[in-house]
Amino acid sequence: MSRPARPGRTPPTRRVRAVVAATVAVLLVLTGCDGGQPGTGSGGTGPASEQELRYGAAPAPGPDVTLQPDVVVVGGGGRSIRSVTPDGLTWRIDGDARNVGDLAPGKVMFVTGRAVGRVLDLAEDGDDVLVTIGPVDLTEVIRDGTFDKKGITLAEPVIYSAGEPFWADDEPAPPSRLGRSGPVRRPPGRAPADPPAPQRGGGVDTKAHGYSVYSTCCTDGVGAHFGYDDGGVRLRGTVTLTFQRPDANFRLAIGAGKVTRAELEISGGFGIKVDFEAGIQDGRNHRKAFPIAVDISFPIGLLAGIPLSFTISQTLAVTTAFGAKLGTIKGAGEFALAGSLGFGYANGTFGPRVAKNFQRKTSLLNSLTGVPVGVMGLLIEHGVRFGVGINAFLFKAGVYFELVTSYGTTLGSALGAPYAQCRGVGIGVKAVFGIGYTILEPVVEVINKFLSLLKPIKVLNIKPITPEHGISSRAAVYRNEEVIPNVQVCGRAPG
Repeated sequence: MSRPARPGRTPPTRRVRAVVAATVAVLLVLTGCDGGQPGTGSGGTGPASEQELRYGAAPAPGPDVTLQPDVVVVGGGGRSIRSVTPDGLTWRIDGDARNVGDLAPGKVMFVTGRAVGRVLDLAEDGDDVLVTIGPVDLTEVIRDGTFDKKGITLAEPVIYSAGEPFWADDEPAPPSRLGRSGPVRRPPGRAPADPPAPQRGGGVDTKAHGYSVYSTCCTDGVGAHFGYDDGGVRLRGTVTLTFQRPDANFRLAIGAGKVTRAELEISGGFGIKVDFEAGIQDGRNHRKAFPIAVDISFPIGLLAGIPLSFTISQTLAVTTAFGAKLGTIKGAGEFALAGSLGFGYANGTFGPRVAKNFQRKTSLLNSLTGVPVGVMGLLIEHGVRFGVGINAFLFKAGVYFELVTSYGTTLGSALGAPYAQCRGVGIGVKAVFGIGYTILEPVVEVINKFLSLLKPIKVLNIKPITPEHGISSRAAVYRNEEVIPNVQVCGRAPG
């Protein structure tokens, strides 16, 4: 007996195009991995299934929550998900799952706390449906609802890795190489590969732009060990936001599709720590900035029937400014920073809540050593974001607080040592907080190049992804610079 057609399924004429989108999606936006820990599925009453751990918990909206009218809740949760590309852009969904026939470009798919997004393209592939999604804000999913949770313990994380995402390359594939100019057929029965399986605790190795990064959490903080070697420039170092047994409280109220109140506070006694070694021998300077392709997730459970999770993520940027073709620089420093981090939002106004307590534990300035033939300059920027919301990686949306620490160091030429070998340090800490999502500009550019090839975007006038969406604010937490010796020739420290 032939299989009956399902209402709302994609016409056959679009299948090849959508299969191409699924095939090339491996070059695009990462996998979202917010939920999926023991006890997150049914309000924290039992262990998570394997599907829930990998794909997130299913929504079960209660009477106190109203979803936006274009949200399609696909039944079955993680059991309906066959696979997802490592970038998280294309999901393979069981074609018999409840409400899957209601999906269409422009609507919002909601399968689990990870599998949420604006539908950009979809097509049948055998008995499954391939759905390509873009990011959405919480207010594009929830029209009315209040969510709050106190005493979220940041211990025993589940760690998700995106494998090798598209932004890990210095030269991501341009649209002409994305494979949409001709038919690309997936071999029968071969589903898109899943990202690496989540793991409980420990560290994860990733690579991006020539950097090897090993991210860690949460014994004494969250940080990243990094290394780079292009044959002419070598670097290694560690950046850490230190804390001790932190916990978090948050509250979010949405009415008529707008945020009316939001609060997020993380306690634990925070500090910053850095160490590095760098050298150049006939190499070239560079600036590399990228999100680290690892999310650290903690269980919250269903709040008013919506699967939310607390997630920690990191970004790293390194800029070299070596004034000669030969030289080395080395340094380390540690500082106490704040007792707690957070913010509040009400009546259209943000207010940072940072209990500052800056103290020097180890002097970065005094530690600077090296053998510079010319001036050796290095700028390391480390961002740590705490967030509560849906989805993960590039598609995280919700309440967030990000701390960005910049370490700028300069060591003057050893050739000038008889007069004055200058040493300079500049440290800046800023907070970025809000409700919505942010994506690094280089990542946005590549995503939009791909999305411009999707016909539904042009037909439905779906707007390109923007680097920021929602409401946000910024505040300076700390800034200082020191230069020794205090002579005119040494000038000011790097910023």
